[in-house]
Amino acid sequence: MADATRSPRQSLGNRHTPSKLGTRAFVSHSGYIRSCPSVGTVHKCMHVIQYIISMPESTSSNPKPDASNGNVEELEAQAVDQAKISADAAFRPPTSVWNATSPEALLQSVDGPNLHSYEAKASTYVGRSVPVAAGGNLVVPIQVSTPGSVVEYAVELQAHDVSFEITAEREEGVTVVKEEARFAAEESPVTQKFLVGTVPCLLSFHFDNSFSWMREKVLSYKITVTPPSKESLAAGRRRRAQACLKAVREDHATATERLKAASSQKTKLDAKVQALAKQLAETQKAAQVATKEETWLQTRQTLRAEQEKLLESRLKNGWKDEVSDSGNK
Repeated sequence: MADATRSPRQSLGNRHTPSKLGTRAFVSHSGYIRSCPSVGTVHKCMHVIQYIISMPESTSSNPKPDASNGNVEELEAQAVDQAKISADAAFRPPTSVWNATSPEALLQSVDGPNLHSYEAKASTYVGRSVPVAAGGNLVVPIQVSTPGSVVEYAVELQAHDVSFEITAEREEGVTVVKEEARFAAEESPVTQKFLVGTVPCLLSFHFDNSFSWMREKVLSYKITVTPPSKESLAAGRRRRAQACLKAVREDHATATERLKAASSQKTKLDAKVQALAKQLAETQKAAQVATKEETWLQTRQTLRAEQEKLLESRLKNGWKDEVSDSGNK
């Protein structure tokens, strides 16, 4: 990637898209990272890891052990293998996969990449002399798609200090890989390795300069994502299958017990519904009888009221045929 163009001010929340290169495409130059031309870019993925294991962070004031004894790489490899075993043992598919109605979704999450077309090829992302605006921040997104991948980064600051944090966004929320903390240029380079146990995953490298309204900071970074070998991927697949099988069996047993309870409850409720339905039918019949009687009684009441009125009138005023022609009774 060519040198980033520096501007006097950058907007807050600036997102930097690094170059994606092969692992041999780098040479050190004046303490910064020089890269070959870009051959790809990183795209955002909304689903992220479920399990992260970090290895100790290293700075110039807290360097890694001397590798001259020949044991560091071996110990580091053992630590990575142990981290993979721990991550696979704790494997659990994302909620959307776990609750999917199709069995294939779970199997795809466990299986991972197809071994026939799989290539254990590392991807390296770099940014050289990238500015972080005064009062602003910078976010570098890195997508990880292979379980058991090891992420290694090195960050070098040109001058002063900047706040640095790494997060992993996932379906259930956000996991903090590296807690936010300031580091000074004198501590450069800051390096660390960590394992991504479950994918798909979106890592975000946050560089915050919001505390400094006068100085722009300039940094360079190199982030390498190394996927596991075919053998390691196959072994991890089996471990994930074992962990997932245990979870599936436990959930199956729980679902069976809940089904028994639900079926028993449904039987009781069905019987109650039938009793209520019978009672409702009887009540409806009684209501129909009452309606007919009400209608008949309303008619009878009207009739009797009219008859009562006419009889009272006759008793008071007499009958018409009792009046003589002269008007006397």
